Amino acid sequence: MNRIHNNFMELRFASRSENESFARVAVASFISQLDPTMEELTDIKTVVSEAVTNAIIHGYEEREDGIITIRTEIEGSKVSIVIEDRGVGISDIHQARQPLYTSKPELERSGMGFTIMENFMDEVEILSRPGYGTTVRLVKQLKTHHQTMSN
Repeated sequence: MNRIHNNFMELRFASRSENESFARVAVASFISQLDPTMEELTDIKTVVSEAVTNAIIHGYEEREDGIITIRTEIEGSKVSIVIEDRGVGISDIHQARQPLYTSKPELERSGMGFTIMENFMDEVEILSRPGYGTTVRLVKQLKTHHQTMSN
């Protein structure tokens, strides 16, 4: 494979709720080299939290023996984040993307995870197969301070 890689980082960690904040901070630290605005940084931290929490609660059904992988890639001022689990998968992605839908109402989940991701990011792609897991791809074009100052 002769692909030239953009700048990237990859993390793998146990599907434990206490690792959600680690994932959020790690991604934020990595993209800080682009000098994002505070709003952009907050948006990205929020969507990472939502996606990782979904993987823990829905993908692995709160089992702590699963593995979540996050790959963050920078291409110019574009950030791509892929969050992947090998959990139970989603049988109906269209339904899961509906605002207020939750497969775990007994946990008092808001059902807004995918809606938040779609509102804060430029692109959201969800690939899933029951029994094989879920991959969420998030893309955001940052308005870096360098661009703002030159405009």
